[in-house]
Amino acid sequence: QVQLVESGGGLVQAGGSLRLSCAASGRLFSTYAMGWFRQAPGKEREVVANISCWSGGTTYYAESVKGRFTVSRDNAKNTVYLQMNSLKPEDTAVYSCAASPQGRNQYVYWGQGTQVTVSS
Repeated sequence: QVQLVESGGGLVQAGGSLRLSCAASGRLFSTYAMGWFRQAPGKEREVVANISCWSGGTTYYAESVKGRFTVSRDNAKNTVYLQMNSLKPEDTAVYSCAASPQGRNQYVYWGQGTQVTVSS
């Protein structure tokens, strides 16, 4: 069983930055594609960004965060990051990371989430 633990959330003013981290347990981290998701109150969960396994050469961003957010990974630290710049009030949500094992076309492991609140 893989455990994912997010950190780095908090309260920030609009225009500010935060960096979220997601630390994974186990020895297979480099083989997982990793994703960041968010869910705002009263809204469905949406994908924010994801990064491919191994070197992370392929990334994806939701249109709403393109140019502002950057996803990266450090396999030596079993950690995936989400750098969030130019934050907007509409970015307020609980952010969660998830892992998709190689060969599986779905996210199997999920973290508990971290709250990000952007004040105007």
